[in-house]
Amino acid sequence: MALSSHVQELRKKHETLSKRVEEAQRSPGADDLRISELKKQKLRLKEEIERLSHA
Repeated sequence: MALSSHVQELRKKHETLSKRVEEAQRSPGADDLRISELKKQKLRLKEEIERLSHA
């Protein structure tokens, strides 16, 4: 897989996680631990995208 397509795939996953975090935060019975884990995953993806984009 080419680097650019890998980065694009990571960006799609990041966007998906963003939507899931927003949905979870709007949900009245949202699990704070689950939201926190989603945010951590999102941050790891963002860091990986940044690292690969500047490689």
